[in-house]
Amino acid sequence: MLENHKYAVVDIETTGHSSSNGDRIIQLAIVFINNYKVVHTFSTFINPEKSIPLFIQDLTNIHDADVVNAPLFEEVGSEILDMLQDHIFVAHNIHFDLTFLQSELKRVGLPKLICKTMDTVEFTKLMFPNLYSYKLQDIASELQINLQMAHRADDDALATAHLLLKCMEQLSHLPLRTIELLHKRSFHLKSNLSLLFFEVLSNKRSKYEEKEYPLYRNIPLKFVKEEKESLPIQQSFPLERDNKLKMFKKGISHFEERMGQFELMDTIHFAMQEKKETVCEAETGIGKTLGYLLPATIYAMEKQKPVIISTYTTHLIDQLVQEEIPKLNEVLGVQTRVAKLKGMHHYIDLYRFWQHLQLEDESYDETFTIMQILVWLTLTEEGDLTELNVSGGGQLFVDKIRRAIPYKSDETEVVDFYERAIKRSANCDILVTNHAMVLADQDRESRLLSKGCATIIDEAHQFIHASMSRKERIFSYTNWKYILGQFGTLDTEHLLHKLSFIHIPRPLRERLEKEYVEVVNTFDDTVSYIINSVNHTNKSSRNTKRTILLDELNLNKSLFRRVATSIQTFILSSKSIIHSYSMQVEELAPIILDEWDYWIRELEIKVAEWDEIFLQEEAIEAKWLEIDTRSIPGSLTIIKRPLNYQNDIKKALNPLRATGAVIWTSGTLSVPSNSHFITSQLGLNERITIHSFKSSADYYNGAELLIVEDMPDIQQVSQSDYIESVAEAIVQTVLVTEGRCFVLFTSQDMLRKTVDLIQETKLLDDYMLFAQGMSSGSRMRLLKSFQRFSKSVLFGTNSFWEGVDVPGDALSVIIMVRLPFSSPDDPLFKKRAELLTLNGQNPFSAYSLPEAVLRFRQGFGRLIRSSSDKGVFIVLDRRIETKSYGSDFIQAIPNIPVKKVSLENMVLELENWYNK
Repeated sequence: MLENHKYAVVDIETTGHSSSNGDRIIQLAIVFINNYKVVHTFSTFINPEKSIPLFIQDLTNIHDADVVNAPLFEEVGSEILDMLQDHIFVAHNIHFDLTFLQSELKRVGLPKLICKTMDTVEFTKLMFPNLYSYKLQDIASELQINLQMAHRADDDALATAHLLLKCMEQLSHLPLRTIELLHKRSFHLKSNLSLLFFEVLSNKRSKYEEKEYPLYRNIPLKFVKEEKESLPIQQSFPLERDNKLKMFKKGISHFEERMGQFELMDTIHFAMQEKKETVCEAETGIGKTLGYLLPATIYAMEKQKPVIISTYTTHLIDQLVQEEIPKLNEVLGVQTRVAKLKGMHHYIDLYRFWQHLQLEDESYDETFTIMQILVWLTLTEEGDLTELNVSGGGQLFVDKIRRAIPYKSDETEVVDFYERAIKRSANCDILVTNHAMVLADQDRESRLLSKGCATIIDEAHQFIHASMSRKERIFSYTNWKYILGQFGTLDTEHLLHKLSFIHIPRPLRERLEKEYVEVVNTFDDTVSYIINSVNHTNKSSRNTKRTILLDELNLNKSLFRRVATSIQTFILSSKSIIHSYSMQVEELAPIILDEWDYWIRELEIKVAEWDEIFLQEEAIEAKWLEIDTRSIPGSLTIIKRPLNYQNDIKKALNPLRATGAVIWTSGTLSVPSNSHFITSQLGLNERITIHSFKSSADYYNGAELLIVEDMPDIQQVSQSDYIESVAEAIVQTVLVTEGRCFVLFTSQDMLRKTVDLIQETKLLDDYMLFAQGMSSGSRMRLLKSFQRFSKSVLFGTNSFWEGVDVPGDALSVIIMVRLPFSSPDDPLFKKRAELLTLNGQNPFSAYSLPEAVLRFRQGFGRLIRSSSDKGVFIVLDRRIETKSYGSDFIQAIPNIPVKKVSLENMVLELENWYNK
């Protein structure tokens, strides 16, 4: 008879993170579950005997008045302890709730709660491994769990209880074999989920009923339905405005015509019909994506060939497929066949994953990631590893199971997600891919993007960065040491030691060990030589982070050749010796040989990169070294980036030009002084027309630009004085607007120093400060956190210049600390400037100024994302008014009110604007 587990789902709200530092519980709630149903709830405010910090009040909506008459923890602690007895303690991030509760029980003299635990963060990550975020609020939204008021203990506890039940339901629906594989590893989890896995497994076995699942070597996969052939579309492209309106109003309720959108559609329609190449710059507010999707889909269905749409990031691909295509389907009244195609390394190699299932897991992260993947394989149709949300340690495991080489033709029982994606891409209406894939297609013997009838390059300005990144090579000391460390020596548990399991004679193993030690010693000597060369440069700086062009070090190449030769010798010997013993029949032999094969291949990639970085010279390239003197040699990084990317782009695009129209589109493709600034870098002929589509005149009614004219001259004062003035301006702005503010920097160093100074003053202690490079988490995670708090400030650098979409009241103010010029010390800029000078051009007017103006436009574009948004764009850099080129920046943005104000008057202006 299975035990009937009872669950107590607990959530607490507190004045802070640490009971030992005097923080206290202000609200506690418990939801009791029995027989998979909520049977009882308990909730109480608790008087913390101290004032609740303002940002906690903002977060929880619990104020001092709510708790002033509430019981002390001493008065309810015993009752709470009694209620929790004989229950499994459940919480979302159990480490916080249970640890804090235990500390409070100890503080008031009550015994420790002895219980089994389940963490819904851990459980949800396993059952829903493809969620974007595992914050309770985000999960509730994604899984449609009612959460009326996040960060209130009663609402959070109830939502967590329903999340627990959702996870239980998801677990019960998994294939029996998947649950068996999960249960086997569940004893290594941090909470007692193994109890639940065993319970569900036993119930499932007792029923003897299970639908069949497709299997790969006994690993269950998701059923994948074959795509239906689409019928030729009955609708021709609506040339007349009235017909467009009729179509859109039929598919989208409350549709409002946007200025420029219909014109954009017509331009793309005629370009496709005439198989022309064209450039379309469409401002925010045009509705660019639907503007190109509609004519593209109609054209693709007419031609019965796909239109290829390329964009820059995975996030943009997902946005297009999950949000924009469904809108298009409503408008057209048909189901568009959409395929996504990415590079081979995005997809899982099932054979490699199966191999790792046979081995002992190396860590909790590896165990947990394997369990996530087992569940994910029952959910995914595409096998795209970017769907997974794994930890940093988990990512190391994911990298080991990426698809890297084609399968051998004699292999059987192969399920290949990459080949499946290729097959789908040939039988669709819209093929969505990324810039990297388009560029890489030129290197394939059999091109994958050859069957389209037209191509649209969205985020076209990023195609330049994609080409540069494709040819970029990076030497990272820590990455090299990690790969070299996999081989170890004969007396360790690494690869060389494992050769004894397949009976390779000791003399041969000792030979490989000797060659390996030579590789490591030569590598270490070379790294020491580089660091000594850096130390002998005359540049003295207080900054611990140094960036130096490699040319300035005059490095001798002989030592670098020795490294390459020693690695190649080790690789050749390894392949020769291991191949001789590859016919061993021992059970472990195939696994060990495959592991060797994987790491030898990684080493081959590394030595090829070494050769490109240190031993090959290209006429047009930049090579530089980055190092932090606080972490030597761990921080050593060397980057090589080519600057002749036009030929690369041309080779990638010419086959697509031969098959049909090519449309380049983006929100920012030109600057007032140079309309061909981006298109010339893309290698486009100046005769190609650049069509510009502007938003309606009233779209930016809610925006204004403030130039603070009494800021110190950035070139006349010290950095510390300037940072003090910047910090004061930020503080004054935030206090008036009550947060909802982006602060955009051009330098991570200045960002860090400004944030440190603001934190030292404690003037914004009641606000949540999120700083790129300082706060943990990715850019998207910082954005989500910023949106969650009304009293919040986000500090960002270059990667926040574009692609950030925060409509509505979540963003009220953007402060641009400095005009976004590249630093003259930036190695890439230095090389560009050198080349422009050799060609008789002025580096400032030909590149530096238009690049900065383009970034300025992109920065402004983050402020107003819908016609109902209100926002103020504040520029702290006086050069926008004191230099002759300042007008270029102002002309680059829409025609909005521009006011020059002192810092004092800026505060008054903001108060007036904020209270309108």
